[in-house]
Parts: sequence; structure tokens; C-alpha cells
Amino acid sequence: MKEVNIAIVGATGAVGAEILKVIDERKIPYKSLKLLASARSAGSTIAFQGKNYIVEETTAESFDGVDIALFAGGPASRAFGRLAQQKGVVVIDNSSTFRLDDDVPLVVPEVNPQALKNHHGLIANPNCSTILLVSALYPLYQKSKIKRVIVSTYQAVSGAGKEAIDELTLQSRQSLAQQPIKPEVFQYQIAYNLIPHIDVWVEDDYTKEEMKLVHETHKILGDHDMAITPTAVRVPVYRSHSESIYLETEEPITPDEARTLLAQTKGIIVQDDPAKNLYPMPLYTSDTDEVYVGRIRRDLSCPNGLNLWAVFDQLRKGAATNAVQIMEMLLENDWL
Repeated sequence: MKEVNIAIVGATGAVGAEILKVIDERKIPYKSLKLLASARSAGSTIAFQGKNYIVEETTAESFDGVDIALFAGGPASRAFGRLAQQKGVVVIDNSSTFRLDDDVPLVVPEVNPQALKNHHGLIANPNCSTILLVSALYPLYQKSKIKRVIVSTYQAVSGAGKEAIDELTLQSRQSLAQQPIKPEVFQYQIAYNLIPHIDVWVEDDYTKEEMKLVHETHKILGDHDMAITPTAVRVPVYRSHSESIYLETEEPITPDEARTLLAQTKGIIVQDDPAKNLYPMPLYTSDTDEVYVGRIRRDLSCPNGLNLWAVFDQLRKGAATNAVQIMEMLLENDWL
């Protein structure tokens, strides 16, 4: 695999830390590694593979001599994503900034790797919830076209950053001690609660987070006829997102056929044995790269309907691992 000069933008955040971890685990070769962040984090030190790296402030000059830049998401993508692309850097971006741009492929390597071949220097990682959804749908979609999807997400607080993790910890302690609670990161108390509101409101009283599932799934699968209705819920779980997925296919797929199709797919682990109370759960899927699927059963009200329950670590496969996999494919196929 070709050695390149890599930059990680947002290296001090949760996703940036996971990107470094995945690069180490997957033994990605590189000539040089540059760790970038905001002015607030510049000057801090990150130890990686036996070397201490000084975090630099992200500027226009940061991308000189860089071959691939992995953006961990946030305002830096808007400020520097296109600029880095113009400098000849291949950008792999975790934010929502470019996902629906016509010239930017939106890629899940197990689903639409062919979209990488004709990239123009900027590639987008889908939203974490979209990655989970399309990963579970795609093996079934290959068997029969999917007409309709109803999806409800149960999203861990780490999806909202370190401050959200700290808020859940603090509120849990305050609640147990019967102390007053003042929400700051979320709209309401998250400890011992569910909040059916993620991101800003958009048309028809959906949220931006919910509509990402619709528009991004259509783009990745290349099917804008698929009817999708989503509900996104924040749950008091530290790590790993879950989804309840209902799908209706044109041709019938039995639960056993669905289990076989999913189990044969790279990156998916089927955990589905009701007699043994075996099904995916966030607690046991954290810090892994696979998509776990269970509770596979037919819809009692529709002959071509199936219900699934899917779980994965949204910081890894939902962000860092997916981005590093994209980089791997570019290097292995000489698609830079």
C-alpha cells in the first residue's frame, strides 16, 4: 500500500481520537502525520505509535504537502474542506457539509465502493445513523427492491460530543442524589429520559437529523423512489446507536432468507436467537466495527414486510472506521 502524507483535522475530539486508533489497528502506512485542531487545542500533545505529536492550529497553510486529510467534522469542514481540495488534497469528511453535493460521493465501502472511482478530491462520510441503516438494508435490497422504510433511531449521547457524555454522567449522579438538574447540552434532562429531538427542526416538523436518513439513503442506494419515514431519539446510553427498522419489499423475503443474506455480508454479524434471548445491544457492540442485526421477524400486517433491530458503534463504523476504510480503498486501488 502506498505511503502518503496524512492530516487529521479535529484530532483532539472524540472522532479524531478514534481515527488515530483505527489507523493504528489497521496498520495504515504513512510518510508523515499532521494533527490539526482549533486554536483552542493547538499546542497540546498527542502520543501516537511511540511519538509525541504537537497539535497545530488548522490554517490554509496546514494542507501544504498533504496527500489525504481526514476531517473529523465540525466547523473546520466548512472553513477548510474545499480549500484543501483545491490544493490537491484528497479530503474525507465526516461532517454533513458536502454530503448532498452532486460532485461529492457519499460512501459506505460495503455498499457503494464504486462511487469512489470518479471522486474529485472530496469524499463524504454519511451520517452515522445512515451508515447503520443502509448497511442493514443493502443485503436485502440486492434481493428485492425496497418500497418503504420506517426507521426509529436510538442514539447514544456520545454522538453529541464529549460535553454530552459529561452531562449524562453529571445528571445521573445528581438524579441519584436528588439534586437539582440544569440541562446545558440537551434541551431537557437526558439522564433516565428519552428526547425525541435531535438537531434543528426543518420542514413538516421533522428534524435535520431525521431528514439526513432520507436524503442520504436515497443518494447512497441511487434510489429516490424508496419511501422513508424516520424518527430520531436521543437515549441515555454512552456509546453505540440502535435502530428499529421496518421495511417493505417488492418481492417477499422470509426471516430465514433475511438472516442468511445478512450473515453472508461482510461487516455484519447476525445475533438473532429469541430462545436464548440473543439480540444486539449497545453495551456489547461498543468499540467494534461491525453492524449487528437481530430481532428479524415478519410483519404480521403485511406479507412483504420485515422488522429488524440494528446496533453499531457510531464513533467507529459510524465515523472513524468508515473514513479510514475509504482511505484504504483509495490507496489499495490507486484511486488518489
